[in-house]
Amino acid sequence: MALHPQLQAIVDASAGLPPMESVEPAVLRANYEALTAKAPRPDVAHVEDRMIPGPRGEIRVRIYRPDMDEGHAVITYFHGSAFVICSIDTHDVLCRHLCLQSGAVVVSVDYGLAPEAPFPAGPDDSFAATQWVAANAASFGGDPARLVVAGDSAGATMAIVTALRARDAGGPAIVAQFLIYPVTDYPDTLPASYIERGEDCGLTAKAMRWGWDLYITNPDDRGHPHASPLRVADLSDLPPAYVITAEYDLLRDEGKAFADRLIAAGVDTTLVHYDDMNHGFMGMAGSLTRADEAMAAAGEWLKTLA
Repeated sequence: MALHPQLQAIVDASAGLPPMESVEPAVLRANYEALTAKAPRPDVAHVEDRMIPGPRGEIRVRIYRPDMDEGHAVITYFHGSAFVICSIDTHDVLCRHLCLQSGAVVVSVDYGLAPEAPFPAGPDDSFAATQWVAANAASFGGDPARLVVAGDSAGATMAIVTALRARDAGGPAIVAQFLIYPVTDYPDTLPASYIERGEDCGLTAKAMRWGWDLYITNPDDRGHPHASPLRVADLSDLPPAYVITAEYDLLRDEGKAFADRLIAAGVDTTLVHYDDMNHGFMGMAGSLTRADEAMAAAGEWLKTLA
């Protein structure tokens, strides 16, 4: 199936822009925040920013409540970034839709980004934030016994690694992981999707490699299980997973490979593939029908587990 016409128009319109890897990270971040600020924002009952303690200093989080009742499931959400860009502001619309569709409190985390905060800062911030959410959920209407980790792209990497670290540390208990086109492996050997979808589909292979290499400053860390979770020897005893992949996404194959490994390890895993979508399409919830459908389906799945 061809790339959805609406997404093809966006890809075509961005063809004349400088490659992501040629722009300074600070400029890219400002550009993405200005672009996403234009998107329509659905109302949720309450939105609050907080600063919470982290291993390198304070971490900014944004808390979304679907209503002011108590005892909701809580989703700790990690935004996509290619390890370098985006923020809780660029993913504000996505998190609002996730809050409404799942009926859960969503806590969006501004974890550290490269090059200022290379590996392992992001995973360390993410795990610390999840520990904080588990300890403080009741203060914002959440139930710490119904804790989910979620994210898109590099943020899904943070969610995976957080689930792994929680398993290995004996907590906090996580009931589900929601992984949107996850990054799961440093591309030492290019999967077919990097070759097939690495140009002219949105996120490019050169940009992804650029992000990886700013993030992983020590080549020996490329295969570290907290950097490349596809290489983790044992994926058993992880919480149920819902994995979204997109056909026109260079991360397609590693997302499927990770889902397949979860299934082989006995983890209850749902893999949903969108064959006319590209990387980043879930960020268009509210403006793209397929993204709305995908968010609604994921929300229903989350309700069954959390």
